[in-house]
Amino acid sequence: MTSKVEMPLWALLLLLAFAAVTFASHFLFPSVRWFFRRRLERAVAKLNTKLTRPIEPFKLARRHDMIQRLIYDPQVTQAIVDYARRNNVREDVAFQKARYYAREIVPSFSAFAYFSFGTRLANWLARALFSIRTGPMNTAMLERIEKDATVIFIMNHRSNMDYVLVTTLVARASALSYAVGEWAQVWPLSRLIKSMGAYFIRRRARGGLYRTVLARYVQMATQGGVTQAIFPEGGLSVDGVTRPPKLGLLSHVVEAWEPGGRDVVFVPVAINYDRVLEDRVLVAAGTRGDRRFRARMSVIVRFMLKMIWQRWRGRFQRFGVAAVVFAEPVKLSEYGAAPSVEALGTDLMNRIKDAMPLLSVPMLARVMLRADGPLDTAGIQAAAMQAAREAKSNTPLVSGDALPGAISHARLLLEQRQLIEKIGDGWQAVEAERPLLGFYANSIAHFFPEDAATAK
Repeated sequence: MTSKVEMPLWALLLLLAFAAVTFASHFLFPSVRWFFRRRLERAVAKLNTKLTRPIEPFKLARRHDMIQRLIYDPQVTQAIVDYARRNNVREDVAFQKARYYAREIVPSFSAFAYFSFGTRLANWLARALFSIRTGPMNTAMLERIEKDATVIFIMNHRSNMDYVLVTTLVARASALSYAVGEWAQVWPLSRLIKSMGAYFIRRRARGGLYRTVLARYVQMATQGGVTQAIFPEGGLSVDGVTRPPKLGLLSHVVEAWEPGGRDVVFVPVAINYDRVLEDRVLVAAGTRGDRRFRARMSVIVRFMLKMIWQRWRGRFQRFGVAAVVFAEPVKLSEYGAAPSVEALGTDLMNRIKDAMPLLSVPMLARVMLRADGPLDTAGIQAAAMQAAREAKSNTPLVSGDALPGAISHARLLLEQRQLIEKIGDGWQAVEAERPLLGFYANSIAHFFPEDAATAK
């Protein structure tokens, strides 16, 4: 027992390395994880006391546990068996396919990343680029919602800034879980987005196995009370028109709901801008008739560097108003014991259209497109104010004595972007930019009966 043992130095080092790894994996790492998890749990508990809607345990569950729960769900298991039989493959191969889908969909939410980094960055970016306007009843509407209900924000999709705006406005209420498309699966952006609680969906996926995995995740999250945000249009509007809903995600929510159980409350959200950052890319895609947004990274980088340079020199001007208005929330139980997904989707989109902010740039774009010739300052003011009176809108964010100043600022924004040009003492639309002006005018076309019939 006390005799000496001789061994080569390399063997001793290898032995010590194995011992260190064993100690770390069995004692050190679990202790460190436990320490940080306990601190995180205390931080989340403290955070929940400040939120209108506390973060649900489902959202805080470990990602590995959620993936396991999802792939062993009875409906997913049956879909795996069906997939294997239909495609003539072994069930273990189908199981790995389901696991791959689950790993792609399930987020890895970090309360620290969301509230310490994400919401602060979103708030800074939104207020750096835009003057933010909100509906006068936005906060009150959220506070009236029952605490035990699952809240789902249903939004029109004008820009990728929509994510930023709504995250900023809802940060004091809860953490949002977004459904995002394939554009967000670029590393390292994908890791950041998943840490913010977003889950990926394949817009063009048609396989039954994938649809089942996605459906069960959405249903589990809904039943677990996770606050979600859905863009039912399925993608960005390429012409400015608010489109009819695609019912995939809504159908998953409805299918999982049971009368008498946890209710689902939909909050319709209408978003509009004086300037959409991607407007030229979207209009070009609409002109081509496809949805291939060919925005190059070099263009984005140049745009950001230009903004930074202008801010450093004190010459940067914000892009006008970005407005978010909440319509009256509606409970899923109000649609009856067996809700119609089609009726639900149509109703929610109509509520969004009715609440659409009536902004000055879209209104002035409509005026310039309808003008027979150049309009002087007085003519622009008169035509725009007449349009404001004719609009069948209940949500004008600027009215009364503030309206003339807002119209003058809108004219300045359009002139700076060279969408209108000065002819003598008046201004008229630049002929080559009429499609872009139409993109903005279409966002409020439904408020004007004569325009609604022609907007596509």
